[in-house]
Amino acid sequence: MTVPSTMTAARLTGHGGPEVLELADVPVPVPAEGEVLVQVGAAALNNTDLWTREGAYGRPGDPTARAGWRGPVDFPRIQGADVAGTVVDVGAAVDPGLRGTRVLLDPAIYDGDGEHANPVGLLGSERDGGYARYVTARADRAHDLSGSPLDDAELACFPTAYGTALGMLERGDVRDGHTVVVTGASGGVGLALVQLAAARGAEVLAISSAGKLDAVRAAGATEVLDRAEQPWDGVAVGRVDVVLDVAAGENIPRGLPAVRDGGRWVVAGALAGPLVELDVRRLYLHNIALVGSSMHTPAHFRKLAEIARSGRVRPVVAATYGLADVHRAQAELASRRHVGKLVLIG
Repeated sequence: MTVPSTMTAARLTGHGGPEVLELADVPVPVPAEGEVLVQVGAAALNNTDLWTREGAYGRPGDPTARAGWRGPVDFPRIQGADVAGTVVDVGAAVDPGLRGTRVLLDPAIYDGDGEHANPVGLLGSERDGGYARYVTARADRAHDLSGSPLDDAELACFPTAYGTALGMLERGDVRDGHTVVVTGASGGVGLALVQLAAARGAEVLAISSAGKLDAVRAAGATEVLDRAEQPWDGVAVGRVDVVLDVAAGENIPRGLPAVRDGGRWVVAGALAGPLVELDVRRLYLHNIALVGSSMHTPAHFRKLAEIARSGRVRPVVAATYGLADVHRAQAELASRRHVGKLVLIG
């Protein structure tokens, strides 16, 4: 396959509004030793794309302190963590037989090579990502998805949202027969939690906004609670095995009584607010574990790749856009009107 010397990419030139995300012609990256070059078939959008562009990961309460997910961003930076595509070239020490393989990229940059390493960086933030025609990645982070019945747009939904969701399920030890609560259930991670938990055989109580309740129910929720109507009042004390929380804020003090003795509360986001006041006696007197969860481990992602390969969970694609429409796609992402994932294709 002939690879051109230049490509179109959407890259950040700094922190700020939509104007700092520019479409530009840039050199096609060359795979280094141990890397592959992937022709991007689809790249999904995530909230982290907006927050990285805005520099929203800086110090809370200090609007002048802007940063990416893990600190300063080296500009210009091509955005896009979630990539499905085809290997078109390989670097030194990589099997040339990988050329032509359909792959899903694990977007995490880890603090080590073990199966339980922690993510400390991300495609599209700490290195160039998939808002482009081509992207490089470590060969061992390119998972073979040959034979998957899902198309590239569906596959691209998996890495960040479903990877984060699977990490929460694993760290929360969610099992068949458990009762779980999912907050923010209509968002990318929330909907992934609903689907993956239901696929494990859990009873899913989902908290979402009016107008999106039917879509969340269709994704596998047993019961859907309107977040505007004091949803925790409808959950019996001690009923819940695990809470899978992407919202935090008042959900934690209001929802803790619903968690059974020995249960777990797994939090991976703060959409409802990062500062929480709670009565810690509810934690220690009832042996409840409060667990922080950031993305996934390599072991988690291997499980996710198998789920994607089998097609037994089909992500909800809300809309697709061409790369030239990346600004419109990010504006729609920021509006939060959609249910499911927004994806850039071809």
